[in-house]
Amino acid sequence: MATGADVRDILELTGGDNDGPITKKDLINSDKKKTKKATETLTFKRPEGMHREVYALLYSDKKDAPPLLPSDTTQGYRTVKAKLGCKKVRPWKWMPFTNPARRDGAIFHHWRRVAEEGKDYPFARFNKTVQVPVYSEQEYQMHLHDDGWTKAETDHLFDLCKRFDLRFIVVHDRYDHQQYRKRSVEDLKERYYSICGKLTKVRAASGTEPKIYIFDAGHERRRKEQLEKLFNRTPEQVAEEEYLVQELRKIETRKKEREKKAQDLQKLIKAADTTTELRRAEKRVSKKKLPQKRETEKPAVPETAGIKFPDFKSAGVTLRSQRMKLPSSVGQKKIKAIEQILIEQGVDLNPMPTEEIVQMFNELRSDLVLLYELKQAHSNCEYEQQMLRHRYEALLKAGGCVGTVGAASTPGAESQSWLNADDIKVEAKEQIIDVVGAPLTPNSRKRRESASSSSSVKKVKKP
Repeated sequence: MATGADVRDILELTGGDNDGPITKKDLINSDKKKTKKATETLTFKRPEGMHREVYALLYSDKKDAPPLLPSDTTQGYRTVKAKLGCKKVRPWKWMPFTNPARRDGAIFHHWRRVAEEGKDYPFARFNKTVQVPVYSEQEYQMHLHDDGWTKAETDHLFDLCKRFDLRFIVVHDRYDHQQYRKRSVEDLKERYYSICGKLTKVRAASGTEPKIYIFDAGHERRRKEQLEKLFNRTPEQVAEEEYLVQELRKIETRKKEREKKAQDLQKLIKAADTTTELRRAEKRVSKKKLPQKRETEKPAVPETAGIKFPDFKSAGVTLRSQRMKLPSSVGQKKIKAIEQILIEQGVDLNPMPTEEIVQMFNELRSDLVLLYELKQAHSNCEYEQQMLRHRYEALLKAGGCVGTVGAASTPGAESQSWLNADDIKVEAKEQIIDVVGAPLTPNSRKRRESASSSSSVKKVKKP
């Protein structure tokens, strides 16, 4: 007897792939097979002579009209539709449950899988409680007695700590201040943690040292006072603090710059000393006429000693005049200074490049650069010295003016020519002397101007 497949084969009809029972793979991958067949049947070639962009506007694989706005047709990160299999759905049941965190025995209902019937409530593991210690009457009388606290007040404190899980802000809010004394949060914490420490020490085994938590109530009070002062600052105080922080940063940067200049100056001095020692050693060697091996053994010269000329060790023919070219690390100012000194001394800028002339010419220019750097460092040091001297003289004049005012008020008394010790302390507090050069703060300027105006008023009033 002929089957359906034989009939389709005789009539040359497709569809032999769909024979047999429907499997799980056919249900899951049905959409993929359809898309593959659709893409195979709807493939047309682009006509010759037509650009790809024009053909894309006229035709698409799905024979749709060209889109007016760009759209995403790919299935990259899109959520795939649920594909149902042949398995049965797991049954759910409306069942009652109790929460172990509640002590009133309330019964609730929710949907749950039948396989999980009878299990504990899964969210009960998040119910974390604080273990508050319990003491007896004998322990309280022997170890926990305090003159400032009664047993009833201590019991009330521990009851609130247990109810609110040591949330001391809530404990302080719910504390019975009418029946008992008015306590602060620090007092409640200090009493609770002192009792916990004493109980752990008493109940610990002999020969062991338990870890005891110590609460410093005084430190906590000072910390809160400082926070209140910080919060209650005026805008002028905040601006003054920011100004002082900026000036401190400027002072630190100037200090670092001075330290760096001092290090550079030390390097230059060491380089000058090493070059002079090398010259003396070469003169001694030339006088004694030692062999060439000993002449080549020279002490290492630091990189900061003038100019470091490159060594030409490449294979092939090189010109000796290339060794006379200044390296790119030398700046234009130094090059111009070298040329000016050579012209003043009557030295040719491009001498004949023999072996001895090249070596001596390079050493001469290296020494000139070292001399130029030393002159710059010397001029900078002199400038800073003059600034400090002028600042020192200004401070001496200010001190001398204060002394002359005291002498003019009481003529003939040498002991009163200068201010008293207390006045000097006040004057030192008002004056801010910065060696680095930072200006005075705005408030200190106001205090200094007010002090100078008051002193001038006193001078006018005195006969």
